[in-house]
Amino acid sequence: MSALSVPGILDGVTSVLFAHAHPDDETLASGGLIAELVARGVRVTVLTASRGERGEIVAGALPASTDADALTCAREDELAGAVAALGVSAQYWLGEAPARCAGLPPRRYRDSGMAWIRPGLAGPADDADADALSVAPLGEVVDDVAALLTVERPSLVISYDSGGGYGHPDHVRIRDAALTASALLGIPFAELLEAPAADAEWFSLTSHVDVVTAALRCHASQLTVVGDFVVHSGGQREPIGTDVGLRLVNLADASTGLAVGELLGQL
Repeated sequence: MSALSVPGILDGVTSVLFAHAHPDDETLASGGLIAELVARGVRVTVLTASRGERGEIVAGALPASTDADALTCAREDELAGAVAALGVSAQYWLGEAPARCAGLPPRRYRDSGMAWIRPGLAGPADDADADALSVAPLGEVVDDVAALLTVERPSLVISYDSGGGYGHPDHVRIRDAALTASALLGIPFAELLEAPAADAEWFSLTSHVDVVTAALRCHASQLTVVGDFVVHSGGQREPIGTDVGLRLVNLADASTGLAVGELLGQL
């Protein structure tokens, strides 16, 4: 039985916006769900917060002469290929119109980097750039997300759980901003879960493994597909995942006391 035929979170949803931190997150964290939604005729859009400038590079995937600008271009091209493989209708960059608050010049949020605290759990890096996403004013990030939501008006916004999935500071920041922006605009928000939970809906989506695999292969500078496994640039190996959980978040729990700039004047 198709996951979407089961009454639940996705009933009546006609458009979904996924808020992700870096290129490859859309596929690793939600590729199976995106493919299922697209197969059901739901409009899917993806907001990406940074270009993954500080992500490691798979050995030999890019020329040795690749500099920061070339890496950024490569990550942009890889993301374009992945979202096309998944069937995404539109992909947006945080800080660039329409994902930028009216009246502000374009801004490029940079990858903040991270440090491993223990296996499976990341924390902030000690050397995040001044223009990194995790150190940007949360109110500004909220404004930018909300600007896009006012254009797209999705039925549902989906992002990470409160811990950012595995703790990456950029995951936490884009999740908090997306939740707050959703609360401001009254748009339902659901968080992605890696394991079943009593208060969540679980989706078994192995039928989309070929689509997800094709999208993963697009991110060649960050990971390698080996059989049924993903091997990350750092050597971590995990099965290609398609199944995912969704949990609705009470919008009243979101912090809406932020300074949200000119957005409030637009509502």
